[in-house]
Order: sequence, then C-alpha cells, then structure tokens
Amino acid sequence: MTLRRFMREGFAIESLRLTRANVQAYTMRTMPQKVFVIGLDCATPELVFDRWADLLPNLRRFMVSGVYGSLESSIPPITVPAWMCMMTGRDPGDLGIYGFRNRRDHSYDGLAFANSRLIEVPAVWDVLGDQGKQSIVLGVPLTYPPRPIHGLLVSDFLAPGVDSEYTYPPALKDEIKEIVGEYIFDTREFRTDDKAKLLSDIHAMTRQRFQVARHLAATHPWDLFVMVEMGPDRIHHAFWRYLDPLHPKHCPGPPFEHSIRDYYVALDTEVGRLIATLDSETRVLIVSDHGAKRMEGGICLNEWLLQKGFLVLKRPADCVTKFQPELVDWSRTRVWGDGGYYGRVFINIEGREPQGSVPLSSVESLKAELTEGLEALGDENGRPIGTRVFRPERIYGRRRNVAPDLIVYFGDLYWRSVGSVGHNTVWTHENDIGPDDANHAQQGIFLMADVRDLPAAAAARYAQLQPRRADLSLYDVAPTILTAMGFTAPDGMGRNSVVGAPVSYGASVYSEAEEEELARRLEDLGYL
Repeated sequence: MTLRRFMREGFAIESLRLTRANVQAYTMRTMPQKVFVIGLDCATPELVFDRWADLLPNLRRFMVSGVYGSLESSIPPITVPAWMCMMTGRDPGDLGIYGFRNRRDHSYDGLAFANSRLIEVPAVWDVLGDQGKQSIVLGVPLTYPPRPIHGLLVSDFLAPGVDSEYTYPPALKDEIKEIVGEYIFDTREFRTDDKAKLLSDIHAMTRQRFQVARHLAATHPWDLFVMVEMGPDRIHHAFWRYLDPLHPKHCPGPPFEHSIRDYYVALDTEVGRLIATLDSETRVLIVSDHGAKRMEGGICLNEWLLQKGFLVLKRPADCVTKFQPELVDWSRTRVWGDGGYYGRVFINIEGREPQGSVPLSSVESLKAELTEGLEALGDENGRPIGTRVFRPERIYGRRRNVAPDLIVYFGDLYWRSVGSVGHNTVWTHENDIGPDDANHAQQGIFLMADVRDLPAAAAARYAQLQPRRADLSLYDVAPTILTAMGFTAPDGMGRNSVVGAPVSYGASVYSEAEEEELARRLEDLGYL
C-alpha cells in the first residue's frame, strides 16, 4: 500500500489512531497547519532503527508515536536524481536525469551536468505555491540554479560557491551571511588523509545547516519547510571501515571507531533542537534518499568489456587512465560503460551513435548477452557477488533524454563501478578516485508524526516501538505531504507516473572553470 493510499483510505495506524470509520472526522480535526521535512542524505535504516535506536531518543520518539520504516529508493539510489524523484513523485526516466552527469545527446563526448532547469514537472512546493501556500527549501539537491518559488530557496551543494547566486530571492544570501558567516555547501577535500579535520568539517557543516534551518523557520512565514543535510552521506563514505567489522579494510579501535555513531548522536540532538522550535500542529517527516553499505571493491566495467571484446581501444592503456572517447576505436566497439556507485552501460547502435556498429536488430540479443555475463561475474575467486542488471525500458514509465541501455548494481551495490581503463584486471580493491568506504544501499529511512503526538525524549527512550513498516516508497513522499495538508496530488505525481517530451539541456548553467571544478568535486565524492 502506498503512503498516499495509507493517508487517504485510513487503514489502521496505531500511532495516528486512524481507522476507516473515523478517518474523515479525524482528518478534519487533525489536519496539520504545517509540514516540516528533514532530509538526511544516506541515513541508514539499519543504524537508525536497529543498531542505535536506544542512542537516538529524538528519532525514537517518531518510532514510538508515529509511522516509520525503510523507504525504497529510486533506481539508481543516487543523490541526483533521488531527492528530486522524492520531491516530484517522478522516476528518473520521467525526469530524464539518471545521475549527476548525463549524455546530452548520442554523441560520444556530449555530457552535461544535471541542474534545476531540467526539472519541468512540479515539485511539491510548486503545487503548494499554486494554492497560495509558502515554502522554504534548504539544500535540496537539484535546486541550483535557484528558481522562483512562493517562499524562500537556498540551493544545494552543486552551487559553485558563496559568490554565486544561490538563493531565491537573491538577497537571502546576505541574510544567511549575517547569521552564519560563510555558508557551507559541502565538505571540501573529501579524499583527504586528514580524517580528523574531515570529521570536524562534517560536524561543522551539519551544525550550520540546522542553525540556518532554525533561523529561517523562526523568522519567515512557511507552510512547508524542506531541508536536506548531506552530512550522513559524507561520514559514511569516509568512515564506514571503522564501523563495519565485515569491511575488507576494517580498522578497529580508536581514534575513529565510534565516529559514525557519535555523529548520529549529534545529528539526533540537532533534530531534537529543531523540533522543539516547531508549532505543535506541525507534521514532521524525516527521510533519506537511500542508505549505505560497505564497499567491498570495484568492478572495472570497461576492463571487462575490453576482455570480452565488446570495447576496443585504439591502443592498449599502459597505466590506469580515465576513460575518454578519444581512446576508443568506435568503428570496432559495440559497448562501453561508465563508473560511479552504479554502472551505466551504453550500446554503440547503428543510426543512433555517430559510428554505431550494432544493428538495431541485434540490440535485444546483445542486452541479454551482457546481462547474463555481468550477473554471472563473481569476485576474483569466482564466488558469486549477486550483481543485478536493470533495463530502463522495464523499470521506468518513460525514458526521456538519453538513458543508459543497462543499469548495473555490481554485487547488489557492495561493489562500485570503475570506469577507468589500464587496470589489467576486472577487480580492484583500490578505488581509482581515492579512498571510499561505502556504497549506496537501496533502502533509506522514513519517519512521520505530528509534533504534538511526540513524547518527551526521555520517555521515548524506554517506550515500546510501533510496528516497523516495509512497504514505503520514495515516490509516495510528495503525495503524502500534499494529502497531509489537504490537497490532492496532481496527475503523474507518485508511482507509475508518465510525463511528456524530452527536455533540452541547453546552455550550461556553469562557466567552463565552474564545470571543471564541479567535475573534480563530484569525482572526489565518488559520483563520477
């Protein structure tokens, strides 16, 4: 059952005391005046609901008195596009965005960074704005460059920096500077060996984001407030080896053994401070776009394609080399791939790509061959790793722009996709872009309750938890917000949505220097 049906039809929710018999009366009596969404990028259900539930009294309050459970993410479970999938109720195929950087066209080198101008369907704050409701949006990925909304908007970590126009209205950035000084979009130098400084930077970023949220919520009118904090994602990628004894590079003991646990405790405290400032009639949702799991290694996708004869280079790479179109003999190449937390596979199709070599009549058989080979690929010792291959035409309602021909979860996301060549092996346990401890997991978190129903943190610490739900979807969050505020989600918002024609990437929103810096940052973070 979707969250939207859940709220509309009034099936029993012990924490909200809804039943079929009293749902209409209850809805009229308890309609929240406001909705506040706290987004915690990469917050992981196994840590929040299981391992540390007793250490997180403010999150536990929702588990005692609200609705909570694992939240099925988009395919792929990547920050971009997952957050905008959540806020629009559309899948990546509907949005035409499959990652941070996408093929602009069917050329080999036409790549473009995703940005807010590609979002041509309404986000939840747009729907509410049409109804005269005001929203504050803080740090939601894919909101740069800022677009006018009925309210306030602070762009996400894809903004070039504090000198850019990263707020709507533009004067808002002056207010933010007065409150916190230089605004922190994201941690810098993520691959640093100075783990202590990185840990300090992550905490500082999180404290500042919540400070800005408390300030904006207290000093500006709003009906909907949506914020996203990137700290959980950054700390997982940098420190997971210290947490997980099954990690191949596990480092037990001090000084970082409890770094993730202590961060979650600090995050829980920030959540509690924020909730304490909210009106009792506010409904609060705490969500993440995906979870995290240990990274056991990398599969060198293009190396595998080279070994199988699908990909042909003009000359062998004698050292590890970033994959570039000019390296490839396209007349003899049938398939190439892209790296990141998941793999993207592209077929060199006659009449579609400039030097296409695969007849259209052979595409389906080639997809089947690739799927069989990739899913059968084990680790370096031949042990199965559980790779999953998805066909976009089967998982998306529609494929706008240039979708991958196949999407690959190596080892069910325990292994990342490595796009570079010159490894002379399919398997690697050294990341080609630097240390990275974690990959993304398909399940994020969802918690929801009205502020007035939340028990005190001390009481929640020992109270019995509500049943944990297992049927929640990222695509249901936007309709749930609208339903909670008494509005009907527009057609297409939610599961099984279908939208119109492809969008145009147009001119880049970044300068050439900004694009180079953005590429460096995204590679540093493991997204490319």
